[in-house]
Amino acid sequence: MRHCWGGASSVLRLLLALQCGVVVVVLQCSANALGSDVSALIAFKRAIIEDPRSALADWSDADGNACDWHGVICSSPQGSVISLKLSNSSLKGFIAPELGQLSFLQELYLDRNMLFGTIPKQLGSLRNLRVLDLGVNRLTGPIPPELAGLSSVSVINFHSNGLTGNIPSELGKLQNLVQLRLDRNRLKGSIPGSNGSGFSPTANSGSTAHNGLCPSPRLNVGDFSYNFLVGKIPPCLKYLPRSSFQGNCLQDEYSVRQRAFQICISGSPAGQRGGVKGFKHPTSDHKHERSPQPTWLLVLEISTGILLLVFVITGAITASRSCKLKPSIRISSWNRSKSWSDEITVLIDSDMLKSLPKLSRQELEVACEDFSNIIGSSPETVVYKGTMKDGPEVSVISLCAFEGHWTSQHELFYQNKVIDLARLNHENIAKFLGYCRESDPFSRMLVFEYASNGTLFEHLHYGEGAQLSWLRRMKIAIGIAQGLRYLHTELQPPFAISELNSNSVYVTEDFTPKLVDFECWKMMFTKQKHEKAPGRINNKSSFPGHLDSSEDKQADIQGNTFAFGVILLEIISGRLPYCKDKGYLIDWAIKYLQQTEEIGKLVDPELTNVRTEDLEVICSVVSRCIDPDPSKRPSMQIITGVLENEIDLSATAILKESSLAWAELALAL
Repeated sequence: MRHCWGGASSVLRLLLALQCGVVVVVLQCSANALGSDVSALIAFKRAIIEDPRSALADWSDADGNACDWHGVICSSPQGSVISLKLSNSSLKGFIAPELGQLSFLQELYLDRNMLFGTIPKQLGSLRNLRVLDLGVNRLTGPIPPELAGLSSVSVINFHSNGLTGNIPSELGKLQNLVQLRLDRNRLKGSIPGSNGSGFSPTANSGSTAHNGLCPSPRLNVGDFSYNFLVGKIPPCLKYLPRSSFQGNCLQDEYSVRQRAFQICISGSPAGQRGGVKGFKHPTSDHKHERSPQPTWLLVLEISTGILLLVFVITGAITASRSCKLKPSIRISSWNRSKSWSDEITVLIDSDMLKSLPKLSRQELEVACEDFSNIIGSSPETVVYKGTMKDGPEVSVISLCAFEGHWTSQHELFYQNKVIDLARLNHENIAKFLGYCRESDPFSRMLVFEYASNGTLFEHLHYGEGAQLSWLRRMKIAIGIAQGLRYLHTELQPPFAISELNSNSVYVTEDFTPKLVDFECWKMMFTKQKHEKAPGRINNKSSFPGHLDSSEDKQADIQGNTFAFGVILLEIISGRLPYCKDKGYLIDWAIKYLQQTEEIGKLVDPELTNVRTEDLEVICSVVSRCIDPDPSKRPSMQIITGVLENEIDLSATAILKESSLAWAELALAL
């Protein structure tokens, strides 16, 4: 009996030990999983450039407990991350590919932010994800076919972005997909689907054959509107409302309210796949011919036309006489609630304004794909990318202004800025191509040449390191300096960039830098006096548009010099000018700048073939540009001369440095 009891006791102890071991293993796996989740979330935070609402303020890996962070939901206390909800948080930055490591994630809500860049293909590895909402951002590039790996997803929302390319047919593999929103992007090509009919969202597919979007047995909400899709709507998707396909370039009787032919042509360049060659407007549901008009109606139309013509001619003659009597332009506030004392007369050089290229809103609307091609925005402006009828690509800056709030002083500032921009002509300054000024609808726009390779900021901090070799960085630095020298010393009066930083430096395909002044409108809508950062214009005028004093202009130029020093630090270090974790770039760099033997620590670790002589010149220039005393900062004439004379960009000098320099030279040219 004792033997039996002893055996039973041993078995019991063994079972308890096994149970404890299982619990320990489970807890250890849970801890490891959470640790991996923390690393992925921290990587996401690092890819965020601006967080004005401090949505990620409590995201710190100090305690490693992500379950208490804002927007993060875990399966249980200290469990795996199952939900990330950061909707409408004003986050600006990229979507980190590391989010694909959140293996237990079920919901990802990043909609209504200012996220840009591409959708990481790594998100396709989230097998447990049910909701993927990236709507209302600034995402570009194609939809990754790898998203077909989201086997559990029921909602995909990408609406109101700038996505391009074709709709991946692989999305049809998502058997649990209920809602798919791809509206208001720049997608092209045809809608992938079967040519067969009789499909409905409740029908059983009965087959695993992959045939575009048609195998999706549960899809009951699909929106493809306001893209540049062509061809015909797959019959298997015609159970969706017609509005789901409007605003495209479809040639299908089922489709309604398609884009104008001119917009479809501009949105689909010749030779591009999915173009609109042979495009024709959808035929009407009623194909009978229109009945002829009655005679009395024809006579009435002719009479009305004649009267209207007489009225227009009379008005033109009256206006012409009025203009001859009044050489100045009287601009009064459009705000009807204003008192008579608010109305002023503004003297504008009307002849100068007339000599500048004026573009109509209609032709800009066609060029910018019905104003759907948004590449940037701020509270003051929206920036569109377009292609003009005669070929050049353009950036169109539209002011966010309402007629009722537009005063005579706003108009003065706008027209003076148009005249000021029109006088700029330099290889390293974005070329001003024209303006748009219309009342119905109220429009104030500026048109510049488009630099197709993005901003210097994007290349330094989120681009491929190999694209920006040391040689290429030096050429960009000298190009920026040459542009500022032109603005500060070769123009009379001088011109200063309102907010000079690496985001205001665009680069072309051959990496020629182009300076732009998109931020000058910030000061236009306020009468308040703000104390601004050293790299930004400090406008002390009572209202924008008033002529700055020589002291103010000099302060603006000295601010540009300071900002140029910060850009040089960004170029050699690859670091952000400011981030919450590391503070200001200048504060980090100053200790190395003051010790010549330490300047090597300023260099981006990914850079190769760094010339020590060039680095010493750059650091010397930076130290002088960021001098706390603005009066001690040298002019851009001196700075540019130093860079041009001391940094050797000749092919001979480059090839002497390294046996690998041939490849670097090929990249830079």
